[in-house]
Amino acid sequence: MDSTFSWILLFDASLRLATPLMFAALAGFVSERAGVMDIGLEGKMLLGAFAAATIASVTGSAWQGVLAAIVITGCFSLLHAFACITHKGDHVVSGLAINLLAVAITALLAQRIFVQGGMTPILSDEQRLPTIEFPNIITHDDSLLSQIYWYLLSGHNILVYLAFIAVFLTIYLMKYSTWGIVVLAAGDNPTALKRAGFSVSKIRYMAVVVGGCICGLAGAFLSIGHGAGFVENMTVGKGFIALAALIFGRWHPIGVMLSCLFFGFLEALAIRLQESRFSDVDSVIPIQLLEITPYVLTLCVLAGVIGKSAAPATLGKPMR
Repeated sequence: MDSTFSWILLFDASLRLATPLMFAALAGFVSERAGVMDIGLEGKMLLGAFAAATIASVTGSAWQGVLAAIVITGCFSLLHAFACITHKGDHVVSGLAINLLAVAITALLAQRIFVQGGMTPILSDEQRLPTIEFPNIITHDDSLLSQIYWYLLSGHNILVYLAFIAVFLTIYLMKYSTWGIVVLAAGDNPTALKRAGFSVSKIRYMAVVVGGCICGLAGAFLSIGHGAGFVENMTVGKGFIALAALIFGRWHPIGVMLSCLFFGFLEALAIRLQESRFSDVDSVIPIQLLEITPYVLTLCVLAGVIGKSAAPATLGKPMR
């Protein structure tokens, strides 16, 4: 039973670690389905994390921190849309510029505002997002059902549950709503969409900004949900892993969710091995191999080694 409980805790950690990846990957999904490549997920996550922790620290309200993260990432997404859609700039260059700008701005402002070496003060429980405890309908005992209910499903940060809701909400919107249909058309057949009387530019602007706002939730989770403050460059490549999960999931929300869960599981397993809770596995699989696996897979996916591309037809191409 101890071994079973350890694996339940491992899957529990996987859910938490996959949450920011899911938000960021869904943000990229919305933007790229409209035809605008979003390499700037890493930078927007970092900006969202900084904004959330800063506002939560100053105001004492976690929800104001979330709102700040959404607003700041939405604004930087608007900048990305302006460069790529209005001026038909290179999508990759614009996204990389946002990444570089985010690293510099967050480090500088954190140092200037808090003078703690690029960090915000450690946040109290009241300044962080709350966890949700399930109702007491199952008795606490050693049974598998009880352990799954209380230790795997219950007690997560509210954004963990929202991430999974967002996946299925995205599926519904893209399949059944007019907005979702025109977003898909903007990425696959913008010429036909334009002939139908829609403004492709406006739709792409909307998709990019909406994606940016979703990415703000990923940053907020890192700093005031899973963490207790902002640390310089705390995203450590999660935006690029989310981009790889988007490609690995073949631009479909379910595929994206499963890819993020897989990357979250690998990270959680590496952490557990470092804590020596799976010493029997440690002798077979080096910890370092598990730690670098998400990044190696990211490079393979981005290089086109794994899987056949299912990208929108006009992804990264300016509207003529």
